[in-house]
Amino acid sequence: MKRIVIALLLIGLVLIISIGILIPKETEKPPLSLLRAKLTSKKVPVVDHTKFAVLQKVFSDPRQVTAACISCHTERHKEVMKSNHWNWEKPEYIQGRGVVYLGKKNAINNFCIGTEGNETSCAKCHIGFGMTDAKTFSFTDSTNIDCLICHDNTETYTKAPEKGGAPMGNLDLANIARHVGKPKRSNCGVCHFFGGGGNNVKHGDLEKSMFEPAKDVDVHMGVDGVNLQCVDCHKTENHNISGKMYSLSSMNRNRATCEQCHSENPHEDAVLNRHTLKVACQTCHIPTYAKVNATKTEWDWSTAGKLKNGEPYEEDDKDGNHTYLSIKGSFKWGKNLKPEYIWFNGTANHYLLGDTVSDTSKPLTINKLNGAYNDKDSKIIPVKIHRARQPFDPVTKMLIQPKLYSDKKGEGALWKDFNWKRAAEVGMRDVNLPFSGQIAFIQTNMYWPVNHMVSSKENSVKCIECHTSQGSRLANLKDFYMPARDNNPIVEYAGIGALLLSLLGILLHGTMRIMTSRKMKTRGL
Repeated sequence: MKRIVIALLLIGLVLIISIGILIPKETEKPPLSLLRAKLTSKKVPVVDHTKFAVLQKVFSDPRQVTAACISCHTERHKEVMKSNHWNWEKPEYIQGRGVVYLGKKNAINNFCIGTEGNETSCAKCHIGFGMTDAKTFSFTDSTNIDCLICHDNTETYTKAPEKGGAPMGNLDLANIARHVGKPKRSNCGVCHFFGGGGNNVKHGDLEKSMFEPAKDVDVHMGVDGVNLQCVDCHKTENHNISGKMYSLSSMNRNRATCEQCHSENPHEDAVLNRHTLKVACQTCHIPTYAKVNATKTEWDWSTAGKLKNGEPYEEDDKDGNHTYLSIKGSFKWGKNLKPEYIWFNGTANHYLLGDTVSDTSKPLTINKLNGAYNDKDSKIIPVKIHRARQPFDPVTKMLIQPKLYSDKKGEGALWKDFNWKRAAEVGMRDVNLPFSGQIAFIQTNMYWPVNHMVSSKENSVKCIECHTSQGSRLANLKDFYMPARDNNPIVEYAGIGALLLSLLGILLHGTMRIMTSRKMKTRGL
């Protein structure tokens, strides 16, 4: 008997060990204190540029600074010239199209629409000099590279407006060149916070408050918290910066993700970790965006062109946001907004210059983000959806890219001549596309994933905000069953049936016990 007991104990012990080995473990994650210490550790520069002889002179042209940089960093310019920040395009695979070159050169948006023909203005956010026309700009001339726009650490380097990427003319280029280093938030934000013609116009979660945010605005970038810089998450190798802006990307690669620091299972609670299979971190941890300054939510180009006393004018709201501009039309703004939610698998489709619109009865999605519940790679993500009315040719069925900017009147630019037909004619000619002479306006939607302005766990989305039948955050995602949100008759009836059967079983069991007890008493047992 003793041997049998010992054998059973050994078998039980083996089973327990086997189960422990076979059951998948949650990914080990470092304590937040260790992660914070790693990310906030100060890196001591190994180079002092103030001592370089090549920088001890006066620079009259920014190209001279670039030449000085390349004289030491001998191969870096080749890396830069392979980047999409430089080329404004990159090869992307788009389902149904194959491999295409996608970027600012040929992608349409529903803000300022497109860059071709408007480079003198748009190239303020190009990492080069002299891009007044993308067709004639030399993408192989390394002296056109603007090293300082990304590496200036004095926070004094600025690009001039409407100068094709040239810097302001009153800068101390020599001093700036002697104080360069790893890019800071100010280097990235000067373009990414002001895209679309103003602060927080495009993204909603990237704006000037993020230069020096408090941690209640962004728990990662807060200067009173971890104080991360952009490049701490957007890792860079050979000037290839990780991270995707899906207005210009279509493939699920080279992304910057929460999991690269926090792992696939970041929670102590296993139930929460199971959510990460289908719910992106941002969905719960970014309950609102545009926390400090409003973001543009709607843009109506059809109202552009109105003048007062023959001159363009503007109207602003109480916070100084433009609600009307003669050059651009009417706008709506929002602040402290709840995101909208979609399924996303990391791939996208895009409307490109020259595409025709087959169905004009519904809004055209400029950048369709792909995904569905039954797609194993899809997760629920938060997005800002920017809605617009933009120019459209009802005959060719193409979106119109108008000529917007010019230095002077008479060249067809809408912002100078306020003539829609002429601006459309010149703009479509610049991109070698036909124009019928007719202009209509079509509703368009553009999706912007919300990835910044992350809240602490205490201020994240509460369970009841999604798991509720009234006003669920996920009310529009109807392709799956969510407990407490949905009323599925089969599930409900099955549950009610199970309860009734349980009650019936209890009643039968109790009745039989009572009857048995009475019989036993009658027999004197």
